Amino acid sequence: MIFCLVSCSVGKTDSGSRIDAPPYNDYGSVKSPDETTTQNTTQPITPATEKRYSFLAAGDNIIHGDIILDASSRSDELNGYSFLPMYQGVASVISNADISFVNQEGPVGVSSRPYAGYPNFNAPPQAGDALVDLGFDIVNIANNHMLDVREAGLLESISYWESKDVLLLGAYKNAADYENIRIYEHEGIKIALLSYTYGTNGMTLNAGSKHIIPINDDGDIIRQTANAKKVADLVFVTIHWGSDYSETSWPYGRSDFEPTKEQKRLAQLITDSGADVIIGTHPHVIQRIEWMTGKDGNKTLCAYSLGNFINTMHANFNLVGGFLTFDIVEDQEGKVYIDSPLFIPTMTHYLTEKSTGTRYGLQMYLLEDYTEELTKIHGSQLRPGGQFTYQTLVNYVKVNIAPEFLSNYYK
Repeated sequence: MIFCLVSCSVGKTDSGSRIDAPPYNDYGSVKSPDETTTQNTTQPITPATEKRYSFLAAGDNIIHGDIILDASSRSDELNGYSFLPMYQGVASVISNADISFVNQEGPVGVSSRPYAGYPNFNAPPQAGDALVDLGFDIVNIANNHMLDVREAGLLESISYWESKDVLLLGAYKNAADYENIRIYEHEGIKIALLSYTYGTNGMTLNAGSKHIIPINDDGDIIRQTANAKKVADLVFVTIHWGSDYSETSWPYGRSDFEPTKEQKRLAQLITDSGADVIIGTHPHVIQRIEWMTGKDGNKTLCAYSLGNFINTMHANFNLVGGFLTFDIVEDQEGKVYIDSPLFIPTMTHYLTEKSTGTRYGLQMYLLEDYTEELTKIHGSQLRPGGQFTYQTLVNYVKVNIAPEFLSNYYK
């Protein structure tokens, strides 16, 4: 596997610290075995068959303050943090993917500032280490919290990620770097990755800064997608957009399952530009997945929102997220395309200390491995509609995700 800018080629080795996960449900394609050929005295060498590689995308990895406290309490080291066990219930799905992506919400490893959660995130480096150990290959940081510890913090966070064996998206040193397309290469297939965010919560770069925040801009999207198509087999666009819970929805109002008009407009613009996949983040709930048709008849797979990955939000609809998985296929003629998309729902579990309200015992589950018994002890203090049952969680999936993108368990 290789990840690079269009002007470079940097080798990538497999992570040496991926965790051994228990045998949870096996989703997606198993890592492709080495292809073999057969030969005998009367038949020529069998032509190569199509090649398939699995891709997985996770939503917003949000390291809230109580998650940091919980990780600290689990560590045997002085001033240490243990995040990795929190993901154990979904680890096998991530490690089974040939290529995997995650949106890291907020800076990681900024030692010059206290580690903290909302509203100004700054996760310990061990939080990022956990994502690397899980096997994530591509990390996006273009989101509304990327300047939570200002430009100095962004630079330190960039340095942290650049020290890891991942492809970093969403942070650019100058205008030229912004136009230099990030490419992830796997077994000769090149995937161009573009990243944008609607804003940075009103925070700005320092006066005179050369750094670029990739704000959602029609002209940039059209231009960069066209350039990306020239240098890669596939183009994926990850975009931070839409509305999250706000004063209009918190705590018991709308939960923003429906994409906004602006999301739909941008999705069509990206599709018309020729992108193959859109990975949407930010709304903190799952939103629909659909195949869109571009002006030239091209097809684009659009996931408007994958919801949250790990988090300690209160409302149960914020605790259901999921993985978008699909196969990247190279046929015998060399054509590369997307096939067999699937949404794999996840659930974040935690307990709550009644006297303090502190949330602890963080654990990620595949939703189909979650149980009614666990909902009864969940620490969520806000239960929209007055119900927090297992069926409530399943219904969030069945109502918002079309059956064609779900396993038989949800049909």
